[in-house]
Amino acid sequence: MELVAPDWLNAEFIQRVLKNSENDDSIEITEMTTKPATNKGDNYTSDMHRSTVEFTRDEGGRKVTEKRSIIVKVAPTTEGQQKDLVEQADLFGVEIQMMTTTLHEMQVLLPETKISGKCLYTQSKNPPLLVIEDLAPLGFRMADREAGLDLDHCILAVRGLAKFHASSIAVYEKSPECKTRYNRGIFNTDNPPEMRTFFTNGMKSLGRAVEHWPKLGTLYADKIAKVADVVYERASNCRIPNESDFNVINHGDFWVNNMLFAYDDNGKVTRHIFVDFQLCVYGSPAIDLNYFLNTSPSETVLLSHRDHLIDEYLKVLTATMRRIGCKVEPPSLDELKEAVYRMEVYGMLAACTILPIVLVDKKEAQNLDEIMGQDEASFNNKAYENPKYKETMSRRLPKWEAMGLLD
Repeated sequence: MELVAPDWLNAEFIQRVLKNSENDDSIEITEMTTKPATNKGDNYTSDMHRSTVEFTRDEGGRKVTEKRSIIVKVAPTTEGQQKDLVEQADLFGVEIQMMTTTLHEMQVLLPETKISGKCLYTQSKNPPLLVIEDLAPLGFRMADREAGLDLDHCILAVRGLAKFHASSIAVYEKSPECKTRYNRGIFNTDNPPEMRTFFTNGMKSLGRAVEHWPKLGTLYADKIAKVADVVYERASNCRIPNESDFNVINHGDFWVNNMLFAYDDNGKVTRHIFVDFQLCVYGSPAIDLNYFLNTSPSETVLLSHRDHLIDEYLKVLTATMRRIGCKVEPPSLDELKEAVYRMEVYGMLAACTILPIVLVDKKEAQNLDEIMGQDEASFNNKAYENPKYKETMSRRLPKWEAMGLLD
């Protein structure tokens, strides 16, 4: 069923938002249309609307007409597990804090880099929502999640991530209290039980699927079934920051659906930008690196260029930290790789549960209530039957078994 705009999302509401964000009481909306901003399977924890408005304003004693497109991101209002999870995890509270304070401070430090869309308005309840600049008119769009990101996309993504992390360090050094605000993330035993259930049931679905994969079979199926009940807690524990280590504010959900790219006239990718800041979390940068590497690059890129992407990340991180005057020293390459290795369980759990959603055919995509509303035995089965996912995981699972992550 197509998303329907709520009654309050009307010209009067948008006019009020624009008058406030533009600091211009002369704005009068003359025309407005609203439609869904994302396709099914592109967004899981909010309702996304795109409102296109035409309005007049006074300028130099005469009326001028302008057109604007904006995104209205609303917390789910339909009763169900999705609504409960979003409310209990305070996902909109985190994103509102990030987009109205921390991101703004980070952006000031990086004037040459647009980190995210501008936040025009927020509302903390009845319902929680954000009104955000639409990035599509600036040329940004989603990459093909099913194909996986090629090397050019991945390099832009890790460079953007490095700048994001570097600027977060500078903000943290000035305002250390932000680490207590961004203390949850996606893998956390304090999250609502629905969150743990999603990842536990995903692991169990993988175990049932693996039993019928010729290259792996019952040995791996049994191991995955046993580790399914404890792996969320393990990922949660490895997320807890060690203050003697190098830490940043992580995006926390850094996968292909939460970034947009822009292209030149020849189709070459030129820019990267972040979206969705509901799961930002203070901790090791290995959180974002593991999550990204295990969900977003094409398998060809991951097999051939994994070390190169980590090297590129560190190079840009180091240069940016020095340029904006961070006091703390960046990690060495050995220290960064050791952190990524130590936190591999974070990436493994993402690959076992998020990657099947990334690779599922768009025609078979489900929303969060549809996925979580299934019983354990049928949980997200179609995603785990995907031949591309089977091929990918048949290569990765033996590595994790050798590391002891399935024990």
